Amino acid sequence: MPRVLGSPVDDQTRCVHYRTPLDVVAIKFRCCLQYYPCHLCHQESAGHSAVQWPADEHHITAVHCGVCNSELSIRDYLAVNGCPRCAAEFNPGCRLHSQLYFITETRQENA
Repeated sequence: MPRVLGSPVDDQTRCVHYRTPLDVVAIKFRCCLQYYPCHLCHQESAGHSAVQWPADEHHITAVHCGVCNSELSIRDYLAVNGCPRCAAEFNPGCRLHSQLYFITETRQENA
């Protein structure tokens, strides 16, 4: 089971910022490779700015289900509404700020 930093309030990765029954996911941040319950926990605790996972690294395991302690690839997490292992539902509102964690399109440089 990965260690979750920041301000978790229970053993299912809920934190002081997000603690509804559906807030059971922790994200491994690209910048430090550490799990935090949310972007605010990282901002308050990490001591550095967050770096998003680029689209070409979405195959990497970087999402932790706090209910069953399984880990998902970013690609798998973005494709589901709940944990494929234990069926715990994930907060659909998290998709509204997924850009804080993941770059979902390949960025092209201007020529």
